[in-house]
Amino acid sequence: MRFPLFVDAVARRAQLRPEQAAAISRAVLRTVAERVRAGEADDLAAQLPDDLSAYLGGPAGPTGVEQAGTFGPVEFLRRVADRAGVEPATAQVGVRAVFATLREAVTVGEFQDLMAQLPDRLTRDVDPAPPGPHEG
Repeated sequence: MRFPLFVDAVARRAQLRPEQAAAISRAVLRTVAERVRAGEADDLAAQLPDDLSAYLGGPAGPTGVEQAGTFGPVEFLRRVADRAGVEPATAQVGVRAVFATLREAVTVGEFQDLMAQLPDRLTRDVDPAPPGPHEG
């Protein structure tokens, strides 16, 4: 899924303007890269096109860390809101939309691995990945 399609899906789900959806998508991916172990960020990036995976690490993105960040859902949302330049409530809706869109863009196994490394309070409103053609 290319970045414009990803942003369109996020905008539709969260009822946001495309510019806001793009900013929130970038902010969520960068914050995910800080919150999960480097290996998980790399695994997720490997399943996304370059224009999305760049926000998870590598030369254009943040440097991965071996240990996952220890910040919780409130700090996660604060970082997303600050990076995207939106209100916390908008960030919260946007984060859910980004995770729902990621659920469709990667394999079931990868999505489950990602969700397992994020705080429960952050991911509890995200539907689990349904079994399907991306299972693995």
